[in-house]
Amino acid sequence: MENKYPEGSIVYTKVNPGLKLKVRRYVKRIYYCTNLERPQEKELVYFERELV
Repeated sequence: MENKYPEGSIVYTKVNPGLKLKVRRYVKRIYYCTNLERPQEKELVYFERELV
């Protein structure tokens, strides 16, 4: 299965569409994202089905 969102893509979560994220890494069907408003915080981890 290929990743739907390449590294560097801007994505949003389904549960919080106001949260703007940047895909930093894709490993084993998991997306590691950085919050663009607060990049110093910990990375957020999502499955593809949780992103829009």
